[in-house]
Amino acid sequence: MASGCLRVPPLYRAGCQTPRLVARIPPMALTVTLIPGDGIGPELAEATRRVLDASGVKLDWEVVDAGEAVMEKEGTPLPQSVLDSILRNKVAIKGPITTPVGVGFRSVNVALRQTLGLYANLRPVRSMPGLKTRYEGVDLVIVRENTEDLYAGIEHMVGPDAAESIKIITRAASERIARFAFEYAVANGRRKVTAVHKANIMKFSDGLFLESCRTIAAQYEGKIAFEDRIVDNMCMQLVQKPELYDVLLLPNLYGDIVSDLAAGLVGGLGVAPGANIGADAAVFEAVHGSAPKYAGQNKANPTALMLSGVLLLRHIGEQAAAERVEDAIRAVIAEGRTVTYDLGGSAGTREFAHAIVARLESVAATA
Repeated sequence: MASGCLRVPPLYRAGCQTPRLVARIPPMALTVTLIPGDGIGPELAEATRRVLDASGVKLDWEVVDAGEAVMEKEGTPLPQSVLDSILRNKVAIKGPITTPVGVGFRSVNVALRQTLGLYANLRPVRSMPGLKTRYEGVDLVIVRENTEDLYAGIEHMVGPDAAESIKIITRAASERIARFAFEYAVANGRRKVTAVHKANIMKFSDGLFLESCRTIAAQYEGKIAFEDRIVDNMCMQLVQKPELYDVLLLPNLYGDIVSDLAAGLVGGLGVAPGANIGADAAVFEAVHGSAPKYAGQNKANPTALMLSGVLLLRHIGEQAAAERVEDAIRAVIAEGRTVTYDLGGSAGTREFAHAIVARLESVAATA
């Protein structure tokens, strides 16, 4: 598979033919690092694990802790043991982790992406039947550069009354994320990539990002259409006519903002999955907060983390299982009988997960 798209181990590639002798041996389970997270995270992680275990794919789970829960014991919200587990297993799924605002430790999410080189943030956004929103038929993919820009964390005080942050944009990182976006578009039958920037004002940093995107786009001429939009105009366009857009390619800060805006078009962060892809590892996550006031109450909506699990299945080449799980999630939400309060129902986290598992088992029984 060409560089930049979702990496798939050879054993999982579509079309691989297994020798008949080997076919009699039960397939080995893939070990996945599971980081439950803070607040509602453990409940969401358990619900997601139940659904993925019902997918038909053999998965072993290595559970490791990160976030506020380990600060007192480990002295850090991101212990080395967590990084070691992800690097060993190559694939992880993570519940939400609390990040203090203005004080305290820096974001564990940002640290994971930078430390593991998870340079591509992938955020599919798709309308869901049964979920009432202002829009129908939205089908977007946000591709966000994950390692630099203002999120590089290079900032300091200038005297007592001013602060300065440095925005880093490099040609290497910009071309790498652009190639990822175009390869993803080719591999997934998308039609167009739109680069989003503010090069009219930040002519050097955003100008370099746009120039890099154009360089890569030229290599896909005739395969994938390319255009660019200034970020403020892009936000207005998404609110007015999201159907005009397909794959959006953005640097780090704009990608963070626009991906949340896009999630709002289809029902919010509670139904928006996320993936962070690097050359050597991938971490899948729900991007909403940890909602500590709802922890342990069996109220939280696990859809975003479950759909992130769908992205995980696709990443390891289990396309059929991914389709089954996504179809089951969407069917239960469309029915509206066993969904959480934010989706218009009264079911708990566990009951919602049970309904999806039951749907998967029912489909398997009739197959």
